[in-house]
Amino acid sequence: MTDSTETFLWLAHNLATISLHLSPNILLGLVTTLLLLFFSAMISGSEVAFFSLTHNQIERFRKQQKPGDKLVLSLLEKPNRLLATILIANNVINIGIIILSSIILSPLTALDIHPALAFILQVALITFIILLFAEILPKVYASRHAERFAAIMAGPLLLLRRLFYPLSSLLVKTTRIIDKRMAKKRPNLSMHELSHALDITTDDTTTEEDRKLLRGIVRFGNTYVREIMKARVDVVSVEFNTPFATLIEIIKDAGYSRIPVYRNSFDNVEGILYIKDLLPYLEKKSDFAWQKLLRIGFFVPESKRISDLLKEFQEKKIHMAIVVDEYGGTSGLVTLEDILEEIVGEINDEFDMEEAFYSRIDANTYIFEGKTLLKDFCKITGVNDEVFNDVKGEADTLAGLILEIKQEIPFKGARISFNQFEFEVEGVDKRRIKAIKVKVKDNVKDKDKVKNKE
Repeated sequence: MTDSTETFLWLAHNLATISLHLSPNILLGLVTTLLLLFFSAMISGSEVAFFSLTHNQIERFRKQQKPGDKLVLSLLEKPNRLLATILIANNVINIGIIILSSIILSPLTALDIHPALAFILQVALITFIILLFAEILPKVYASRHAERFAAIMAGPLLLLRRLFYPLSSLLVKTTRIIDKRMAKKRPNLSMHELSHALDITTDDTTTEEDRKLLRGIVRFGNTYVREIMKARVDVVSVEFNTPFATLIEIIKDAGYSRIPVYRNSFDNVEGILYIKDLLPYLEKKSDFAWQKLLRIGFFVPESKRISDLLKEFQEKKIHMAIVVDEYGGTSGLVTLEDILEEIVGEINDEFDMEEAFYSRIDANTYIFEGKTLLKDFCKITGVNDEVFNDVKGEADTLAGLILEIKQEIPFKGARISFNQFEFEVEGVDKRRIKAIKVKVKDNVKDKDKVKNKE
């Protein structure tokens, strides 16, 4: 007898053996397995469909207001519970497929092969079927038809969410507990550590401009409004009862597009005048009631982070805010440009004049205006911006730093030494330090450069 004849007889014998073991129960199990495979595919696909929806697609669901669209939105309101429901349902169905498949493929044990080989074939076949038909293919399809797939599966998933509510609640709560504990263990890096990491990770191809930009981004989330605002003494504003002709002259001299308007005192800001709102009324007489053009002012506290303020500017579509202190008095003014300059540096347009708030006498000696912000002082002199942390208190300007160190308004010519810095008061009035000469010793700058290179 030839080898081919023997092979044929072996296959015929095994097929006959398998057919003898097939029963109505196994056939019913086969049909049930196919149904479970279909359900598993739909649930796997829904995971990709729901969590790949873009903002625009979700907005379309809101605008269409169909019954199915409302179900999709209600599921997306609690994404953690939705994910828990999908995972629980998918695992339950897959376990059912595995159990039924082992029953259906039990005739393999009746074949004339080793039991271990039969088990390996069984596992390989079930794994291949589940991966291909219940995972890969439905997820590929759902990623390309996310809106349609999500709308179809919204109803069934809502029923499953109610069915598995106790299990999904337990899973969500457990996840939150683990999340909180992991969050506590995460190290909190200071701004200085992040800046130092930035210095040691940037390579030779990174330009100094790029480094400054990255440092600005790192410091951005830890900067407060009081550090970048324009102080009230430097703000151009107008009194509520100012005549129209006088107002026009003030606007021409100032050159700003928005001006705060106050009544009696700058602590009582009535609103913001947008210069563009005046354009249709330039030919009006001096008794024109320009006050009716005022827009409502936006007030923020000094302690607000500029990252939060930027979000509010974007949401409210405004460019200016009045800064108030803890007593409700006006501290100054902050603009969108001030915030952006913290990242990208100074922004000057064709109408901006170059601000000469300091002059350089030699390599280590400068003369600064008293209102110069400490962060700008550090940038110009090339020293670390944390060098004054122990003595500056609430001060944000160079004049404020001198007052914190001296604890009094110094006389003209007074000299103050601190940490290798020599300050000399060049100009002062009864209430304000106007100009300061600063000498920075070489070892301070060299030490700071070494620190940045380490």
